[in-house]
Amino acid sequence: MQTGDAAVRVLVIEDDAELAQAIGLGLRRVDMAVDVAPDGTTGLGRVLDTDYDVVVLDRDLPGVHGDEICRRMVETGCRSRVLMLTAAGTMDDLVDGLERGADDYLPKPFDFPVLVARIGALYRRAQPALPPVLRHGDVELDRARHRVRRAGRALDLSPKEFGVLELLLASAGRAVPAEELLERVWDEAADPFTNAVKVTVSRLRTKLGDPPVIETVQRAGYRI
Repeated sequence: MQTGDAAVRVLVIEDDAELAQAIGLGLRRVDMAVDVAPDGTTGLGRVLDTDYDVVVLDRDLPGVHGDEICRRMVETGCRSRVLMLTAAGTMDDLVDGLERGADDYLPKPFDFPVLVARIGALYRRAQPALPPVLRHGDVELDRARHRVRRAGRALDLSPKEFGVLELLLASAGRAVPAEELLERVWDEAADPFTNAVKVTVSRLRTKLGDPPVIETVQRAGYRI
Protein backbone atom coordinates (compact mmCIF):
# COMPACT_ATOMS: atom_id res chain seq x y z
CA MET A 1 0.00 0.00 0.00
CA GLN A 2 1.32 3.44 -0.87
CA THR A 3 -0.07 6.76 0.29
CA GLY A 4 1.62 9.09 -2.17
CA ASP A 5 2.85 11.07 0.87
CA ALA A 6 6.39 9.78 1.26
CA ALA A 7 7.67 12.57 3.46
CA VAL A 8 4.88 12.68 6.06
CA ARG A 9 6.25 13.10 9.62
CA VAL A 10 3.89 11.56 12.20
CA LEU A 11 3.88 11.41 15.99
CA VAL A 12 1.78 8.65 17.56
CA ILE A 13 0.85 9.31 21.21
CA GLU A 14 -0.70 6.11 22.50
CA ASP A 15 -0.30 4.36 25.87
CA ASP A 16 -1.38 0.94 24.59
CA ALA A 17 2.09 -0.35 23.73
CA GLU A 18 0.86 -3.10 21.40
CA LEU A 19 -1.41 -0.75 19.45
CA ALA A 20 1.26 1.97 19.28
CA GLN A 21 3.81 -0.51 17.95
CA ALA A 22 1.34 -1.81 15.34
CA ILE A 23 0.47 1.71 14.17
CA GLY A 24 4.12 2.74 13.98
CA LEU A 25 5.13 -0.37 12.05
CA GLY A 26 2.18 -0.04 9.66
CA LEU A 27 2.81 3.64 8.91
CA ARG A 28 6.51 3.03 8.29
CA ARG A 29 5.53 0.37 5.77
CA VAL A 30 3.73 3.06 3.77
CA ASP A 31 6.85 5.24 3.90
CA MET A 32 5.89 7.65 6.68
CA ALA A 33 8.47 8.79 9.25
CA VAL A 34 7.01 7.86 12.63
CA ASP A 35 7.87 8.67 16.24
CA VAL A 36 5.97 7.06 19.13
CA ALA A 37 5.30 8.48 22.59
CA PRO A 38 3.94 6.14 25.32
CA ASP A 39 2.15 8.76 27.45
CA GLY A 40 0.82 12.31 27.42
CA THR A 41 3.78 13.88 29.18
CA THR A 42 6.30 12.52 26.70
CA GLY A 43 3.98 13.25 23.80
CA LEU A 44 3.45 16.88 24.75
CA GLY A 45 7.20 17.42 25.04
CA ARG A 46 7.76 16.04 21.56
CA VAL A 47 4.90 18.02 20.05
CA LEU A 48 6.33 21.26 21.40
CA ASP A 49 9.88 20.36 20.36
CA THR A 50 9.43 18.94 16.83
CA ASP A 51 7.50 20.01 13.73
CA TYR A 52 5.22 17.08 12.93
CA ASP A 53 2.79 17.06 10.03
CA VAL A 54 0.22 14.92 11.84
CA VAL A 55 -0.18 13.89 15.48
CA VAL A 56 -2.19 10.69 16.06
CA LEU A 57 -3.41 11.33 19.58
CA ASP A 58 -5.13 8.93 21.95
CA ARG A 59 -7.55 10.97 24.04
CA ASP A 60 -7.39 9.04 27.32
CA LEU A 61 -3.69 9.24 28.15
CA PRO A 62 -1.78 8.94 31.42
CA GLY A 63 0.31 11.93 32.46
CA VAL A 64 -1.25 14.65 30.32
CA HIS A 65 -4.74 14.05 28.92
CA GLY A 66 -5.24 14.24 25.16
CA ASP A 67 -7.60 17.19 25.55
CA GLU A 68 -4.88 19.14 27.38
CA ILE A 69 -2.35 18.32 24.66
CA CYS A 70 -4.76 19.73 22.07
CA ARG A 71 -5.27 22.85 24.17
CA ARG A 72 -1.53 23.42 24.55
CA MET A 73 -0.96 22.92 20.83
CA VAL A 74 -3.55 25.58 20.01
CA GLU A 75 -2.18 27.89 22.71
CA THR A 76 1.39 27.69 21.38
CA GLY A 77 0.41 28.03 17.72
CA CYS A 78 1.49 24.50 16.81
CA ARG A 79 0.65 23.83 13.17
CA SER A 80 0.57 20.02 13.37
CA ARG A 81 -2.74 18.46 12.39
CA VAL A 82 -4.36 16.26 15.06
CA LEU A 83 -6.16 12.97 14.48
CA MET A 84 -7.71 12.03 17.82
CA LEU A 85 -8.28 8.40 18.72
CA THR A 86 -10.75 7.33 21.38
CA ALA A 87 -12.50 4.25 22.63
CA ALA A 88 -15.70 6.28 22.85
CA GLY A 89 -17.75 6.93 19.75
CA THR A 90 -20.66 9.11 20.80
CA MET A 91 -21.51 12.38 19.07
CA ASP A 92 -20.76 14.29 22.30
CA ASP A 93 -17.23 12.87 22.36
CA LEU A 94 -16.77 13.78 18.71
CA VAL A 95 -17.85 17.39 19.23
CA ASP A 96 -15.82 17.65 22.44
CA GLY A 97 -12.62 16.51 20.75
CA LEU A 98 -13.03 18.79 17.76
CA GLU A 99 -13.80 21.79 19.95
CA ARG A 100 -10.51 21.27 21.80
CA GLY A 101 -8.49 21.54 18.61
CA ALA A 102 -8.52 18.11 16.97
CA ASP A 103 -8.79 18.22 13.16
CA ASP A 104 -10.30 14.77 12.78
CA TYR A 105 -11.60 12.01 14.99
CA LEU A 106 -11.36 8.21 14.72
CA PRO A 107 -13.11 5.89 17.21
CA LYS A 108 -11.46 2.61 18.20
CA PRO A 109 -11.39 -0.02 16.86
CA PHE A 110 -10.58 1.21 13.36
CA ASP A 111 -9.43 -0.28 10.07
CA PHE A 112 -5.78 0.51 9.34
CA PRO A 113 -6.40 1.67 5.73
CA VAL A 114 -8.86 4.24 7.14
CA LEU A 115 -6.17 5.53 9.52
CA VAL A 116 -3.68 5.88 6.65
CA ALA A 117 -6.26 7.68 4.50
CA ARG A 118 -7.16 10.11 7.31
CA ILE A 119 -3.49 10.92 7.99
CA GLY A 120 -2.86 11.48 4.28
CA ALA A 121 -5.88 13.78 4.03
CA LEU A 122 -4.78 15.83 7.05
CA TYR A 123 -1.25 16.12 5.66
CA ARG A 124 -2.48 17.36 2.28
CA ARG A 125 -4.82 19.84 3.95
CA ALA A 126 -1.88 21.35 5.84
CA GLN A 127 0.50 21.60 2.89
CA PRO A 128 0.61 23.89 -0.14
CA ALA A 129 -1.00 22.02 -3.01
CA LEU A 130 1.52 19.97 -4.98
CA PRO A 131 0.82 18.54 -8.42
CA PRO A 132 0.43 14.75 -8.54
CA VAL A 133 3.48 14.59 -10.81
CA LEU A 134 6.65 16.57 -10.00
CA ARG A 135 8.98 17.35 -12.91
CA HIS A 136 12.40 18.87 -13.46
CA GLY A 137 13.85 18.63 -16.93
CA ASP A 138 13.54 15.00 -17.99
CA VAL A 139 13.00 13.74 -14.42
CA GLU A 140 9.40 12.86 -13.57
CA LEU A 141 8.15 11.73 -10.15
CA ASP A 142 4.59 10.41 -9.93
CA ARG A 143 3.57 10.82 -6.28
CA ALA A 144 0.35 8.81 -6.51
CA ARG A 145 1.84 5.82 -8.33
CA HIS A 146 5.16 6.05 -6.48
CA ARG A 147 7.10 5.94 -9.74
CA VAL A 148 10.12 7.85 -11.07
CA ARG A 149 11.27 8.13 -14.67
CA ARG A 150 14.15 9.91 -16.32
CA ALA A 151 14.01 10.47 -20.06
CA GLY A 152 11.22 7.89 -20.14
CA ARG A 153 13.30 5.24 -18.33
CA ALA A 154 11.79 3.81 -15.14
CA LEU A 155 14.05 4.03 -12.07
CA ASP A 156 13.95 1.52 -9.23
CA LEU A 157 14.25 3.69 -6.09
CA SER A 158 14.13 2.65 -2.45
CA PRO A 159 11.51 4.38 -0.25
CA LYS A 160 14.19 6.67 1.24
CA GLU A 161 15.57 7.57 -2.19
CA PHE A 162 12.05 8.33 -3.39
CA GLY A 163 11.37 10.46 -0.29
CA VAL A 164 14.58 12.47 -0.73
CA LEU A 165 13.92 13.09 -4.43
CA GLU A 166 10.30 14.06 -3.75
CA LEU A 167 11.31 16.57 -1.08
CA LEU A 168 14.03 18.08 -3.28
CA LEU A 169 11.69 18.39 -6.27
CA ALA A 170 8.93 19.88 -4.11
CA SER A 171 11.41 22.44 -2.73
CA ALA A 172 11.66 23.99 -6.22
CA GLY A 173 15.35 24.89 -6.19
CA ARG A 174 15.65 25.66 -2.48
CA ALA A 175 18.68 24.14 -0.81
CA VAL A 176 17.42 21.54 1.67
CA PRO A 177 19.72 20.91 4.67
CA ALA A 178 20.73 17.33 5.41
CA GLU A 179 19.13 17.75 8.85
CA GLU A 180 15.77 18.55 7.25
CA LEU A 181 16.01 15.55 4.93
CA LEU A 182 16.84 13.33 7.91
CA GLU A 183 13.89 14.71 9.89
CA ARG A 184 11.37 14.54 7.04
CA VAL A 185 12.28 11.23 5.39
CA TRP A 186 13.61 9.26 8.36
CA ASP A 187 12.35 9.44 11.98
CA GLU A 188 13.62 9.67 15.57
CA ALA A 189 15.25 6.25 15.29
CA ALA A 190 17.82 7.77 12.91
CA ASP A 191 21.14 8.71 14.47
CA PRO A 192 21.61 12.50 14.02
CA PHE A 193 25.29 11.84 13.31
CA THR A 194 24.57 9.20 10.68
CA ASN A 195 25.74 9.50 7.09
CA ALA A 196 22.45 8.00 5.87
CA VAL A 197 21.48 11.17 3.97
CA LYS A 198 24.87 11.41 2.24
CA VAL A 199 24.78 7.71 1.28
CA THR A 200 21.17 7.91 0.05
CA VAL A 201 21.87 11.02 -2.05
CA SER A 202 24.93 9.32 -3.53
CA ARG A 203 22.90 6.25 -4.53
CA LEU A 204 20.14 8.46 -5.88
CA ARG A 205 22.61 10.39 -8.03
CA THR A 206 23.94 7.12 -9.43
CA LYS A 207 20.44 5.93 -10.34
CA LEU A 208 19.49 9.27 -11.89
CA GLY A 209 22.61 9.21 -14.04
CA ASP A 210 24.03 12.03 -16.16
CA PRO A 211 23.80 14.91 -16.52
CA PRO A 212 23.74 15.43 -12.72
CA VAL A 213 20.43 16.60 -11.23
CA ILE A 214 21.23 17.02 -7.52
CA GLU A 215 23.64 19.76 -6.53
CA THR A 216 25.51 19.95 -3.21
CA VAL A 217 25.36 23.49 -1.82
CA GLN A 218 28.25 24.14 0.55
CA ARG A 219 27.05 24.48 4.18
CA ALA A 220 23.42 24.61 2.96
CA GLY A 221 22.46 21.10 1.85
CA TYR A 222 21.20 19.72 -1.46
CA ARG A 223 19.00 21.11 -4.21
CA ILE A 224 17.63 20.21 -7.61
